[in-house]
Amino acid sequence: MSSRSDRPLGVGTERAILALPLVALLVAAGWGHGGTRELHAAPAPVIGGVAPAADLDVLRWAITARPGTRLLRVCADPNNLPFTNRAGEGFENRLAELVAKEMNATLQYTWWAQRRGFIRNTLKAETCDVVMGVPTSFELAATTKPYYRSSYVFVTRADAPFRVASFDDPVLRRLRIGVQIIGDDYANAPPAHALTNRGIVGNVRGYTVYGDYSQPNPPARVVDAVAKGDIDVAIVWGPLGGYFAKHEPVPLRVVPVSPQIELPYLPFVFDISMGVRRTDPGLRDTLDMILARRRAGVDSILDAFGVPRVDRPAPAGVS
Repeated sequence: MSSRSDRPLGVGTERAILALPLVALLVAAGWGHGGTRELHAAPAPVIGGVAPAADLDVLRWAITARPGTRLLRVCADPNNLPFTNRAGEGFENRLAELVAKEMNATLQYTWWAQRRGFIRNTLKAETCDVVMGVPTSFELAATTKPYYRSSYVFVTRADAPFRVASFDDPVLRRLRIGVQIIGDDYANAPPAHALTNRGIVGNVRGYTVYGDYSQPNPPARVVDAVAKGDIDVAIVWGPLGGYFAKHEPVPLRVVPVSPQIELPYLPFVFDISMGVRRTDPGLRDTLDMILARRRAGVDSILDAFGVPRVDRPAPAGVS
C-alpha cells in the first residue's frame, strides 16, 4: 500500500477505529529457546494440545516436553516495530521467546502484514496459534489476562516551549498536530475524533498507520516528523510513541493523553493481552500461567522498549 502521509485530515470520516497494532517485534536477545523457524505459506503442525487443566498439570507438560518437540506458532507482522519484525527486534518477539522458553517449545512465526484480514489469514486459518498483542476485549480471539495497560500519548520535542497533556489544552489550536489514520478510506483513530469534537481540524495532518511498507518501520513516520520539526506534536499509541521517541536524533517528550476516556465512549487507554483461538482454552491458560510466573521478565521487556503503562484502574465500562 502506498503511503499517503502528511495530508490535511478531513472531517468526513466518523468511524472510531482502534489503531492498536495486533502483533509486535523487537530484538531477540538473552531469553533463548530451542530455535526459531519461519513459516511463509503452508500450515505447520498444530502446537501440542494443552488440555484445560490445573496449573500443576500445565507446568508438568512444559517441564516434561523435550526441547524441539513442541512448537509455539506466533502470528506476526514482519515489519511492524516496536511490536514485531522478521529480524526479531520487537518487544513482542522478545515476549514470544520468553514464552517459548517457559514451554520448552521451538518458536515458529507465520509472517503476515497487519492489514484488514490479518486474523482471518493467520489465527483463524490455523497457520499459527497465538497473537502476542491484542486488546483484552478483542472479539476475534480468546484473550489472556492483560499483561500491560497503555495509553495514547502526546509526543513533542523536549525543547518545545509548551507541554501538552490534555486534549483541552488551548495550545493545541495553534500547533501543527500529527495523528495516525487507518486505511484508504482515511478512517479516524480515537485522537482524531477527540480533536474533531473540539473543532481542531485545520492544523491536523494525517499519517497512515500503514505507511510505506517497502520502508522499515513505516508507523514511525509521524514521530520522525516531530523530531524533524515538520509538526509540533504527534498523538500516537503509547508503545509506538515510547519506542521511537528513544531512537530519534533529538530528545523527545512522551506524555499520556488526558482524559483517559471521552464520554460517552471514546477510550484512549486499553488493556493488552495475548490472543488465541476460542477453541484453544488450554493454550490460553498456559499463557496466563507463564505471564504470572514471569511477571518480572515481562515488565523488564516492556521497560526496555519504553512502553508507557497506566497502572490505575480505568473508569467502569472501559476495557
